Amino acid sequence: MSCMHVFPNRSVSQPNIVHQVFKLEGGRSLVRVNGKRVISACLNLEVKAPEAANLGKSGFGGSKDVMEAEGRVIVGTYARTPVVLVSGKGCKLYDAEGRDYLDMSSGIAVNSLGHADPTWLKAVIEQANTLTHVSNIYYSIPQAVVVKNVSLLKPYQETYSLQVELAKRLVACSFADRVFFSNSGTEANEAAIKFARKFQRHSHPDAKEPPTEFISFTNSFHGRTMGALALTSKEHYRSPFEPVMPRVTFVEYGNIKATRELIQKGKTAAVFVEPIQGEGGIYSATKEFLQFLRSACDDAGALLVFDEVQCGLGRTGYLWAHESYGVFPDMMTLAKPLAGGLPIGAVLVTERAASAINSGDHGSTFAGSPLVCNAALAVLDKISEPSFLAGVARKGQYLKQILTQKLGHNPHVKEVRGLGLIVGIELDVRAVPLVDACRDAGLLVLTAGKGNVVRLVPPLIITEEELELAAEVLYRALPVLDEINSK
Repeated sequence: MSCMHVFPNRSVSQPNIVHQVFKLEGGRSLVRVNGKRVISACLNLEVKAPEAANLGKSGFGGSKDVMEAEGRVIVGTYARTPVVLVSGKGCKLYDAEGRDYLDMSSGIAVNSLGHADPTWLKAVIEQANTLTHVSNIYYSIPQAVVVKNVSLLKPYQETYSLQVELAKRLVACSFADRVFFSNSGTEANEAAIKFARKFQRHSHPDAKEPPTEFISFTNSFHGRTMGALALTSKEHYRSPFEPVMPRVTFVEYGNIKATRELIQKGKTAAVFVEPIQGEGGIYSATKEFLQFLRSACDDAGALLVFDEVQCGLGRTGYLWAHESYGVFPDMMTLAKPLAGGLPIGAVLVTERAASAINSGDHGSTFAGSPLVCNAALAVLDKISEPSFLAGVARKGQYLKQILTQKLGHNPHVKEVRGLGLIVGIELDVRAVPLVDACRDAGLLVLTAGKGNVVRLVPPLIITEEELELAAEVLYRALPVLDEINSK
């Protein structure tokens, strides 16, 4: 049994604390810490916190030392949260001082199976002992499996390429005919940009200038490399690095009338859209909007690209987010959860789109390595199970229900929205104070949108009991918004 206490103003270094515990119904307790009332909730999690005393044996001096050391040697691209995490199990993380956190961020929607999933761990360890990387210069058959065939007297071994097997399974469970592997979401979108340009050149061999323009949308996020960055709407991401890739037009997300005027035959190469915007603030497209995009792209000869880097692979309760709309793209980009925490990206494409791509048109040294693909197979096998997806959908509905019940009456909460386990809580003020208060109370959540949305993207294995605890922590932390506003 592991207990989590909600400390509204917990600091990184705690002084001596006096606990007074009073048992309440439902497994919760009323706790007074140095005379202040907090909440305690107990979870049935067989997890052990790291022993802080053992960290010193490795030359570790404490969280402050780690933060100071990073400041001396790491390029300052990240404004990190002041927590030093050392281990995780399931939906819980532990910091250097042994404090535990309920993880509702899952590494920014990456750790869908939580931390240290045994099946994933077994796949990684076994493959690391066999073959890790050879590059895409060579074929490889690093995995042997026993195949039982009722027509034979004895089982036999079948060897196969893990990259090929992963591609086969992705094709089998999607609209696609072929797959290109990369190492991240932004790389996947870069590949999709190149594929769209090459497709248009291939489709218009006699044109002096084939279609080269792209349409993207407000609140979009497609990555930080120069092509993907050009498709990302937030100016503060783009402006320090301009000029980025030209010929990109942004239009209001969901606005059919405005978009209709921009998708033009002979000009538009592709339209990039997230069925559910994650970084942008958890905004979902309507079925009507995606159906329009499909029709407009067909009429104009443009490709429709769905970016499901964050919303894909089970997060919505569907294997792919676009399945809930019944609209299918020409290309789909994937990344975050696919390999359970190891770097991977993928572009799923139709045969029509892939027909334009030749040897040497694109490539990657590391993409599709045996190690990463074996990890991805373990993830895909588990998430693609219908019962698993049904559980995600059920838990997503429950999360929105309890959040609406607990938070909906607060004047700062404008809306609770999302699908499955990608949920946003829109506020009328900045979300950072609430996020910080939740962290101090042992709950890790993210921001999104214009900084006024709390983003919840927990591991898909999270339990209803853990969701209740998260909602309770959020509810107890809400008063911090009044305090900040009054100042």
